[in-house]
Amino acid sequence: MRHQVRLDEVSAGYAGRDVLKQLGARIPAFTTTAVVGPNGSGKSTLLGVMAGVIRVTSGSVRHRTGKRPAFVVQRSAATDALPLTVREAVAMGRWGRLGLWRRLSREDRAVVEECMDRLDIASLADRQLGELSGGQRQRALVAQGLAQEADLLLLDEPTTGLDATAQRLIADVLAEVTARGGTVVQATHDLEAARSAGHLLLLQGGAVRGEGPPAEVLTGEAVERVWQIPVRV
Repeated sequence: MRHQVRLDEVSAGYAGRDVLKQLGARIPAFTTTAVVGPNGSGKSTLLGVMAGVIRVTSGSVRHRTGKRPAFVVQRSAATDALPLTVREAVAMGRWGRLGLWRRLSREDRAVVEECMDRLDIASLADRQLGELSGGQRQRALVAQGLAQEADLLLLDEPTTGLDATAQRLIADVLAEVTARGGTVVQATHDLEAARSAGHLLLLQGGAVRGEGPPAEVLTGEAVERVWQIPVRV
């Protein structure tokens, strides 16, 4: 199996405290990997390490290509008061290719419009980001991630708090990414959604407790052991 990311003995965290502890994992290319685990298990830290925004204190992270991953966080760093439209927010996804002060080309603008269409927010293009509902803003952030045209798309709880229609829309878009030759890694609390992924990492205490096909990893026994939730037979 071809791997998009390889992590070996990785430790990383915040303020001198390791959250990930000698973690090892393989992220297969061209499919979606779901990262699941209880709160505090290290899901967001793992995504940050793969994105390169959190430095490892030991171990190694190796990417298949040198292209920068796209990282979609749960909330926008832009404040509600910042005069930023949806189109401008999505266009920020092109900055990594252009540099901060270069103007968008016709191709760049076409990519931005396509990404807004795919997330069904084209009608909101001229709205201020701070005026949007939580679900609309999240779709704008996913569109910004798509606009980067990265080989690896990382998403931290992309559908949390969204209605069923928005969840299906984002799921369909992520399926398109892998169908086009991309790789997706998403942290999620939705175990049903995780079961539909191509690959799964089960985290607990900053370490991988299970890795592989979801049906083999996310068993009733594993759920009971990791989340301490009794499973009815």
